Amino acid sequence: MKKNNRNGNLISDISFDKLNLPYDLKKLNYSQCEKLCENVREMLIETVSNNGGHLSSNLGTVELTLALHRVFKSPEDKIIFDVGHQAYTHKILTGRYNEFKTLRKKDGVSGFCKPCESVHDPVITGHSSTSVSSAFGIASAMKINGSDNFAVAVVGDGAFTGGMAYEGLNNAGKSDVNLIVVLNINEMSISKNVGGMAKYLSTMRYKDTYIKTKGAVERTLNKVPVIGEPIKNTLRSSKNAFKNFVLSTTIFEELGFDFVGPIDGHDLKDLEDGFRAAKSKRRPVVVAVNTVKGKGYAPAEENPGEFHGVGSFEIQTGNPDVVSADSFSSVFGNELVEFAKSDDRICAVTAAMKYGTGLQYFAKAFPERFFDVGIAEEHAATFCGGLAVMGKIPVFAVYSTFMQRCYDQLIHDLSIGNVHAVFGVDRAGIVGDDGETHNGIFDVSMLTSVPNTKIYSPSDYEELRHCLYNAVYKDKGIVAVRYPRGNSQVVNTTPKTDYYYENNNNKCLVVTYGRLYNNVKTAVDNVKNVDLLKLVNIFPISDEVKSIISKYETIIFFEECYYNGSVSQKISAEFNNVKSYAINDYVKQMSIAEAYDYLGFSVEKLEKTIKEYI
Repeated sequence: MKKNNRNGNLISDISFDKLNLPYDLKKLNYSQCEKLCENVREMLIETVSNNGGHLSSNLGTVELTLALHRVFKSPEDKIIFDVGHQAYTHKILTGRYNEFKTLRKKDGVSGFCKPCESVHDPVITGHSSTSVSSAFGIASAMKINGSDNFAVAVVGDGAFTGGMAYEGLNNAGKSDVNLIVVLNINEMSISKNVGGMAKYLSTMRYKDTYIKTKGAVERTLNKVPVIGEPIKNTLRSSKNAFKNFVLSTTIFEELGFDFVGPIDGHDLKDLEDGFRAAKSKRRPVVVAVNTVKGKGYAPAEENPGEFHGVGSFEIQTGNPDVVSADSFSSVFGNELVEFAKSDDRICAVTAAMKYGTGLQYFAKAFPERFFDVGIAEEHAATFCGGLAVMGKIPVFAVYSTFMQRCYDQLIHDLSIGNVHAVFGVDRAGIVGDDGETHNGIFDVSMLTSVPNTKIYSPSDYEELRHCLYNAVYKDKGIVAVRYPRGNSQVVNTTPKTDYYYENNNNKCLVVTYGRLYNNVKTAVDNVKNVDLLKLVNIFPISDEVKSIISKYETIIFFEECYYNGSVSQKISAEFNNVKSYAINDYVKQMSIAEAYDYLGFSVEKLEKTIKEYI
């Protein structure tokens, strides 16, 4: 790939097409590596500007990824990127450069790591804080198999706000396997990192001198006749005598890891030296690396949060496509603010997704009642239980796919005690380009299995407002209000919180709820000769709804969630004339429209299905 730089000079004679990647990376000199990094950044900016995706995190890890592939040998050594949203350079450098223009497109390169895509992706990633556990498992298996290869977990400091990372560290630190944890400190996750660990890691940025100082001291002592070597050995054997003088003992060393760093994450030579030092120890090691999020693209460096996950944008100006306040998330956030103005019991909780869930409005208006707990959904749910038992009304806004993490807490810390907590289940249903790990298709199946739980699924903004009001003020126990990504396509003049029923005395009834109602309503109007029931309070299934269903010869149920545990499955258990059309498998990356067509939820395919029964 040959491109011109701003001065019009040839950047490099290095062509991705001519490199046997990743193996030829070890043959390049540092000058060639620098040019290769520049080429990679151009490819990242160009592709993400067209396709959307995660830009800031990937621009910050270009040199880091190149250094990993030059020091380690993938796929024999396993490199695991936590979350996976910072693995774009890894994909390019492992032979996926020709396909990279298909990033996040249907049948294209995934925005996350997938073993089915490449042997260089050891495990599926998409959620945070899992890499240490995966890498420790892999390293343990390697040891059992007699292999001396390495497992490397690349973890951002944002992921270190998640408790699972510490479960892995605590377990792995006492082992003797070839595990290296690369801690990428850039002081930014999706929302600004919060909590004690974030503060701890940020202080490490200013202690880059540790390794250099240690080396300088040892070199000086070596020159001192007679007593130099004994003093050096004494210092080496005592953490308190030397290391605490320069850098207080790290939490990682207390957990049993050796520690290297912090290292400049954009200095390729220093990175390689650090990784080789870590390899030489042949035991669990944490390597701390400092990087700049958005490195090499000024708009992303200046506003890394805005360029964490973006739609398409204009490269020259750095202006992302305008994200309108016209969205379910913004309506939810603003409505919660209105409630909180007259009720100081209301508290808002997020797990590092303040902007993604529309809670930035609440955070600004009522900072003392706003809680960002970091990437820790399990903790967030139990924390809500603590707020609730003290008379507060906690509202936890969380993406459907991330709520999967707090199933035990829903049961143990909320449901059993019938504690009142509200869940704003954002991104419910198909989300599109992020694929299997992010589609919100399991929240209904999960929540319907938990006692003392009520679920609303509004189809437009006014229903969302009414449902949220009920959830906060009228209902008890766990109350979930689930809504999709994006904006509302339909407005009802008479918003409901129970159901909406069009009875034309036909023999066939079509049932649905949520966003899917838009397409189903259009299909029903086109087909005619069928009645329509839109559920808003989707669970528990009311006696009124059951009474309506019992009158029909055929019930066709369209549902944008996984079938097992779905509302339609539960209705099918009572009525044998229900034809259920739900989701029966993971849905791969594609646009929402493409997914709807694939699932049979496009207007055309809905009409075809309905006609089969009338």
